[in-house]
Amino acid sequence: MSLFEDLEPWIFVDRFRNQIHALSDTVSASMSTASCDLETSDECRDDAAALRLKMVAIGAIMVAGVAGVSLPLAGRKRRMLRNDGALFVSAKAFAAGVILATGFVHMLHDAQSALTGPCLPASPWRRFPFPGFVAMLAALGTLVLDFAATQFYERKHREETAGVKAAVAATSTEEDESGITVVLSVPSEAVGGSDKDAMHIVGMHARHDHDHGHSHAHGEGEVPSHVRHAVVSQILELGIISHSVIIGLSLGVSRSPCTIRPLVAALSFHQFFEGFALGGCISQAQFTRSAATLMSCLFAITTPAGIAAGALVASSFNANSPRALVVEGLLDSVSAGILIYMALVDLIAADFLGSRMSSSVRLQVASYVALFVGAGSMSVLAIWA
Repeated sequence: MSLFEDLEPWIFVDRFRNQIHALSDTVSASMSTASCDLETSDECRDDAAALRLKMVAIGAIMVAGVAGVSLPLAGRKRRMLRNDGALFVSAKAFAAGVILATGFVHMLHDAQSALTGPCLPASPWRRFPFPGFVAMLAALGTLVLDFAATQFYERKHREETAGVKAAVAATSTEEDESGITVVLSVPSEAVGGSDKDAMHIVGMHARHDHDHGHSHAHGEGEVPSHVRHAVVSQILELGIISHSVIIGLSLGVSRSPCTIRPLVAALSFHQFFEGFALGGCISQAQFTRSAATLMSCLFAITTPAGIAAGALVASSFNANSPRALVVEGLLDSVSAGILIYMALVDLIAADFLGSRMSSSVRLQVASYVALFVGAGSMSVLAIWA
């Protein structure tokens, strides 16, 4: 054997050892909590003024969130804001545009800025497009979760419907024997679609025509739309909460009034229309009042709670440390993927490709205009926030 062949195993061992050391150094640099001292100006730093603005932001954003999520829920019994009304559909399209722009223009851009900045080592953060990759994984993960949750709710609905049909069959048998009409009160969730608290299935009087009895239940294999909306509303809330926490913390730890001031208006606008989209989905899902209230409250308090938490740790938290930037960038990427998927698939495609939209040219025009205006408005806000 040649000398090179004798030394070859050691050469590869050294190369592997060097790669391990390089990886360890990269991880250490990325997880450092030391401040990244860039040439930044502290001319606008004012802790007292920043704290006052944070209090204003908590109140304004909470009011905007409550108003946005409550409007579809409170207005579903009114003609102008009914779920199938033109005004509701157009407003929901505007909100979908806001959410889409939030994912593409705001969250993905923030993730890119955090993960490719000079504070982090060039390898691997600037040699691989982590923001887009993580956003793609988040979107695909949301697809899997969406599919699994839809399958679960559909299976649950079919089982409940089968129970209703069995009860109807048993009632019909008793009726055949007694000749007495029996009325069953069945929860609307079991048969779906009705806004009423219960629906009545009435047996037929005569033995020879009971097989032709009429039921308001959906046909076999058909799942009512509110089952799908139940899934959409829960996944949408998950995506909204995930990025609301990051937004709230980012605003809360800021000590610059110049940074906070434009964010208050931008986030209030954003929170209102995100709330409207979520409230519309909750309304269409026909949740119980307690479940709808819980989901609405959880949405409304998330961003203000994040701001409050950020304000509490502002003096000790270093937002410019490599570790903070990595965590922020990855979470922003995940949030972007979820929001982009939800906006395109569960809000825009579901409404714009549905039969309701195709039946009215006027509604199509109004919805498309609202969608583009919503996306454009939220994109323009990126100039200031």
